[in-house]
Amino acid sequence: MPDAGAVATFTPFLQKVSGAGIFQRPRPMRPDTAVTLMIPEDQALHDAGAEIGGLLLARRMKLAAAESCTGGWLSKVVTEVAGCSDWFDCSFVAYSYEAKESMLGVSRVTLEEHGAVSEETVVEMVRGALSRSRANVAVAITGIAGPSGGTRDKPVGLVHFAVATGEATRNLKKAFDPSWSRDQIRHASVVEALKLVKKAIGG
Repeated sequence: MPDAGAVATFTPFLQKVSGAGIFQRPRPMRPDTAVTLMIPEDQALHDAGAEIGGLLLARRMKLAAAESCTGGWLSKVVTEVAGCSDWFDCSFVAYSYEAKESMLGVSRVTLEEHGAVSEETVVEMVRGALSRSRANVAVAITGIAGPSGGTRDKPVGLVHFAVATGEATRNLKKAFDPSWSRDQIRHASVVEALKLVKKAIGG
C-alpha cells in the first residue's frame, strides 16, 4: 500500500502540473490538419527522391550523401521513400572543417587554401563519401545558405556540388539568388543535387 503521507505530498504537485497543462489530454486535430501532416512536406521533392530510388534499384546501385549547407535535407528526402534501404547506404552531415576532415578525409590544406565552399573541397567530400561507404554513387553539397557568411568572392547563394561513381567525378557550381531565404537556397540545392545524381546514373 502507498504511504499515506507520500500520497498527500504528491497530490498537490499533480494538481499543479495538470493545471499547467502538462498532463492534459491533447486536443484532437482538425481533419484538415491531420491530412496535411500525412502528406510529404514537398511532394515534388518526394517524387524526385522516389524516382532516384527507382533508377538506383533498377541499376543495382546504392547512394551515399555528403552534406554541409543542406544539413541532411537530401538524406531526409530519400529516406522518406519506403524501401530506400535497398538503394541508399548512408549520409555524412559534415559542417565544420574538423568534421569534413575526420568523416570524409578532406585535406586540411584544401580547406585552408580553398575554403569549405569550393570546387576542391566538394570533390574531396564526394570521393570521401564514396570510399567510406558501401555505395557506388555519391553526391556532395557545400555552400553558403545565408543570410550571413557571404563575401565578394563567395556570396550568399553560392553552392558547389559533386557526384562520383567508380568511373568519374563531376562537379557543378550554382549561384542562387542571394535575396532568397536560407531555406529557399537549401531547398534549391537539394533539387539540384538530385538532378545531378539522376544524370550521373543515366536517368
